[in-house]
Amino acid sequence: MSFDLQGFPADSEALAALAARGLDYRLVDTTDVAATSAWVEADHRGFHHSRPRQIDLDFDLGMLAERRVHGVYDPTMADPSVPVATVSSWPTGLSVPGGRSVDAWAVSSVTVSPTHRRRGIARALMLAELQNARAAGAALAMLTATEATIYGRYGYAPAARAATVFVDRRRAHWVGPDAPGRVQFVDAASIREIAPALARRAVARTPGEIDRWPALLDHVLGLHDPESERSRARRVVRYDDERGNPQGFAVFRVTREPNEPGVAEFDFLAAATDDAERALWRFLVEQDFVSGTRGLLRSVDEPLPWLLEDPRAVTVSNVVDHLWVRVIDPVAALSARSYSTPGRLVIEVDDTVGIAGGRFELVVDERGRAEVAAIDRADAAASATGVRGIRLGVRELGAIYLGGVHPSVLARAGRIEETSPRSVELADAMFASQRTPHLSIWF
Repeated sequence: MSFDLQGFPADSEALAALAARGLDYRLVDTTDVAATSAWVEADHRGFHHSRPRQIDLDFDLGMLAERRVHGVYDPTMADPSVPVATVSSWPTGLSVPGGRSVDAWAVSSVTVSPTHRRRGIARALMLAELQNARAAGAALAMLTATEATIYGRYGYAPAARAATVFVDRRRAHWVGPDAPGRVQFVDAASIREIAPALARRAVARTPGEIDRWPALLDHVLGLHDPESERSRARRVVRYDDERGNPQGFAVFRVTREPNEPGVAEFDFLAAATDDAERALWRFLVEQDFVSGTRGLLRSVDEPLPWLLEDPRAVTVSNVVDHLWVRVIDPVAALSARSYSTPGRLVIEVDDTVGIAGGRFELVVDERGRAEVAAIDRADAAASATGVRGIRLGVRELGAIYLGGVHPSVLARAGRIEETSPRSVELADAMFASQRTPHLSIWF
C-alpha cells in the first residue's frame, strides 16, 4: 500500500470544528525537529510516560518520519508549541483469514490533555482519521485501545483479543512432539537482518496481526538503546529447522529478586511454522531457576495446554479486547479475506457517520473466495427469494470481520438482525476463521 503521507491537507471539518473553539488542528512537518520534538513531549505526557531522553527522542523522530502526525494547539497556553492533543497514523497491512492481507489505516498516539477535555477534540481527531483512511484507499481503520468506552462511537469494535499466559514451571512437563530443528541463543544485532522476513511470515499466519515496522523490531530487540538496563537484560533465541533455516525467534528476559527464582517473561515471539512455535514455547517454559514463564499479549487460543502433561499448569488471565477494527470500504474489506463455507449473503450495514453504510451482496465460492458488490434496494428486492441476509451496524461488521466474534453471539445480544430465516447460521459458518484472530503487539 504505497501512499504519500504528506500528500493531502489536514481534514477541513476538523480544522473548522476546532478553530471554532480557538484551537489549531495542524499536520506536523516531521522534518521539523523542534515541532516534532514538542509533539513527542505531548505524546509522552498523554500516556503518563517519563519525559524522553535524547536517545528515546531520536528514536521517536525516526519512527514518526514514516507516519502522518497531527497535533491540536492552543495559542493561549504558556507554551503554545506543545500540542494539547496528538494522533499519528500510517498505512499498513492487516492479516485476514486465508493467509491474506488487507490495506488498513493504523491509528495511534491518541491523547488529549486533561486541561482540554470535553471540547470536542477527540471527536474531531477520530473523525478526521476516518477521512484520512478513505483518502489513503484503506479498506478499514484499526487501533489498540487503552480504554474500551471511547472508540465505539466512531464505528470501531473489538475484533481480536489477547491475554497473559503464565506457565507454572513445576508442572510444565512437555508431552508435545519434539521439534526436528534446534533453538539457540543469538545476538540481537545478528538477527536484525532476517527479523523482518521472519516477522512477515509469522504475521501472515494469524488474522489480526499487522505488519511490523522497522522501528518496532529495533525496539523489541533492544537495538535502539543497547546499553540500557532493559536492553541488556533481554535474551534472543532463534529456531532453525532441520535444514538449518531460521523459522522463528523470541525475545525474553528473566526478572527476579537476588537469590530467588525468577520469572521468564516475553512479549515478542515470531514463528513462521508450527514447529518453530512449539520449539520456542518449549524452550521458554523449560527454563531453570524460574518459578514460571509469562507470555504477554498471547492468543486466547494457544495450543500450549495440549503440549503439556498437566494443562492446568497454564493460567490465562488479563483477557482484553486488544485490536479494534473500523470498516471503511465494505466491498474491499469483505473481498480481501477468505471464508469457511460457500454461500450467498446480503449484508445491510448502518453507519451513522455515513462512510460504510449500504447493502452489499457477498457471494463465496467452494474455495472460499468472495465476490462482493454494493446493491440498491431494487437489486436486493429482485434477488430476495431464497437469499439469506443480515442487518447490522458498522461496529458489528468490524467485530465479526476477522472471525473472532460469532454473528450468532451478536444476534443473541440484539445487535444483528436476520432479514430471512437461518441467515445468522449461514453468517456464522461463512465468517468462521480456522485460526483465532490475535494481535501480539501494541501500536
